[in-house]
Amino acid sequence: MNHRKSKVRARVEHVFGSMENEQGGIFIRTIGLARANVKVGMMNLVYNMRRFVSLCSRIAPAV
Repeated sequence: MNHRKSKVRARVEHVFGSMENEQGGIFIRTIGLARANVKVGMMNLVYNMRRFVSLCSRIAPAV
């Protein structure tokens, strides 16, 4: 059972580790739930954009 869960944990912890170490942490200091949702959404968007660039640079040869 732990082997199955560990596959998911490893992938999710990588995302949270990146947010905490490279994007200023996951502790959100905003007033209101709407602003907190926007901040988390922006952090997710930035993570996905950085991941996309990283994956594209692996696939495409440097020109």
